[in-house]
Amino acid sequence: MTKFLALTLLIIISLNAYCQNDKQKIEQVLNAFHQAAAEANQDNYLKLMTDDAVFLGTDASERWTKLQFSAFVKPYFSKGQGWLYSPKKRNITLVSSQNSAYFDELLHSKSYGTCRGTGMVIKTNLGWKIAQYSLSIPMPNDIAKSLVNTIKQFEGQINE
Repeated sequence: MTKFLALTLLIIISLNAYCQNDKQKIEQVLNAFHQAAAEANQDNYLKLMTDDAVFLGTDASERWTKLQFSAFVKPYFSKGQGWLYSPKKRNITLVSSQNSAYFDELLHSKSYGTCRGTGMVIKTNLGWKIAQYSLSIPMPNDIAKSLVNTIKQFEGQINE
């Protein structure tokens, strides 16, 4: 019985270490993603995404495939214009298969203040890659109704 408990404990410790190693690698990918954007390094930025990746921006119209997103960032990055989103808090949850994970992170942007990034990463033969990234601006509950009304008015104007 003691050997069984020892073996079970060893397996649990090994799995925990394995998960922590994957989480560290995912942290590195997300940090590199933000760093490449800050440096306007298009090659490094896009190579961190899967070929079928999707990027969702803050505007409701901003749903880009990797190819479309590449075309969007190119004019900015080619001029050396990047953007810096500094992670302040991040949560990573590995899916039971250990081949994918989802994450959420609170970010700070000089332009937009507090932002939230959420998404999914996939373990590939080349390491962890971002399969989906969604950038949003969380709204405080105390101003939500006012902001929603402003958005409705804006959408009404552009839909007329």
